Amino acid sequence: MSGAGGGRVRPATEADVAAVDAMVRELAAFEREPDAVQASPQDLRAALFGPDPRVHAHVAEVDGPDGAPTVVGMAVWYVTYSTWTGRHGIWLEDLYVRPAARGAGLGRALLAALAAECLERGHRRLEWWVLDWNAPAQAVYRAIGARPEDAWTVWRLDGRELEDLGRSRPGARDGAR
Repeated sequence: MSGAGGGRVRPATEADVAAVDAMVRELAAFEREPDAVQASPQDLRAALFGPDPRVHAHVAEVDGPDGAPTVVGMAVWYVTYSTWTGRHGIWLEDLYVRPAARGAGLGRALLAALAAECLERGHRRLEWWVLDWNAPAQAVYRAIGARPEDAWTVWRLDGRELEDLGRSRPGARDGAR
């Protein structure tokens, strides 16, 4: 799939892991959480390309100065399910386009690729989070017809509290699945 300005979007390959990992770290810094990334490139490789991948990625690339394709954007996603629609959907975990490549339509092209995945698979939804202070991203999303789900609040259980609750289940053992 081609984007504006000569960029291309395609499913990620194992050769893209280093670029995707670097962009995950750039995104964390942009989101004011530079030290939050715990995943290693090996974790990313296993998640995307292991024996039973449950996470997927598309990348946006442009021709570099030497004419070789250079990855400048990514969309990391996974399949969800809605009991209300009775169908699967896609959850976009991370969308990122490097600053020098912004404005060329690559973010929209990545979203269009995921929308096409939804259509091809019979999925009913494409959903994601956006930080409340990221007005430029919100403007892009509104321009393609997306809307915020303001009536819902995201909740999270992790760290020690997740461990405590998981271990409180009758018959639970440390590290048990």
